Amino acid sequence: MDLDAFVQTHAREWSRLEQLTRRRRLSAAEADELVSLYQQVATHLSVVRSAAPDPGLVQRLSMLVNRARQAVSGRREPVWHGVGRFFAVELPAALYRAGPATVAVALVFLLVAGASGWWVAATPEAQAGFGTPAQIRQLCDVEFAAYYSENPAASFAGLVWTNNAWIAAQSIAFGITGLFPAYVFLSNAVNVGATGGVMASCGNLGTFFSFITPHGLLELTAVFVALAAGLRLFWALVDPGPRPRVEALGAEGRAMIGIALGLVPVLFVSGLVEAYVTPAPLPTWARIAIGALVWAAFIAYAAVIGGRAVRRGETGDVRRETRGDLDLVAG
Repeated sequence: MDLDAFVQTHAREWSRLEQLTRRRRLSAAEADELVSLYQQVATHLSVVRSAAPDPGLVQRLSMLVNRARQAVSGRREPVWHGVGRFFAVELPAALYRAGPATVAVALVFLLVAGASGWWVAATPEAQAGFGTPAQIRQLCDVEFAAYYSENPAASFAGLVWTNNAWIAAQSIAFGITGLFPAYVFLSNAVNVGATGGVMASCGNLGTFFSFITPHGLLELTAVFVALAAGLRLFWALVDPGPRPRVEALGAEGRAMIGIALGLVPVLFVSGLVEAYVTPAPLPTWARIAIGALVWAAFIAYAAVIGGRAVRRGETGDVRRETRGDLDLVAG
């Protein structure tokens, strides 16, 4: 099919349909014309998709047909419908699909952190990197616990939230490189493990876990999800499977960026727990129980709601009419 000739032949019809969809009121004749043009342009879209799938033209006609459909049906989808679908379908589906990679990242993280902690606890030379024996004792007995309460809770929660959200977003956005997620993963695992090792060398390992666990369950899980999402994007580039590489990257990229947006409120909650629950004058079991409760809610959201969405065929990608077209034009 000669695409240029096709566009030139039908451009007037497309322009007229666009004019009609933008009008608030239509006469009876214009309403009939709108329905007729809607049917014609829907056919044109089908022809272009099958015979000459130019991405720009397909996206233009898709949007035009979608507006015409809304005009014909007299129904506009409120913005909150899209937001609701994102949190009820797209985000949990994307989290569920990233689940196996998230579990793998978590297991390796724990192994690296454990090895780092054991090495620091057993090696005086490694402990010396944290300061003199007096400074290490001050860290173990005072500074570690004081870190969570030395600043006003509201400002501390905001600082923790924005810092973690930024790290998560970078891990996903730069995940295609494969290097940035690995760097974030290793640096965090080594730092967490080394801090635990220093606390263990002072006999304060219980204090370490009592302050890390309440917020760390949700916070570290969110970081693991971000790292897994970034690595999924990298893997789509390396092994796109039966899909064209551009299509695989587009689909995974949209779903993984959705995860980045979805982790913002999750990390906000973990920031609140870290600022208000972790340093609270409550029994250790109560603080850990609160942290475990919000963590379990997130796991259930991803596993139960996400699992149902995936079994219905959802992938975490946006709906077809809003994603454009990814087919390449030959020639």
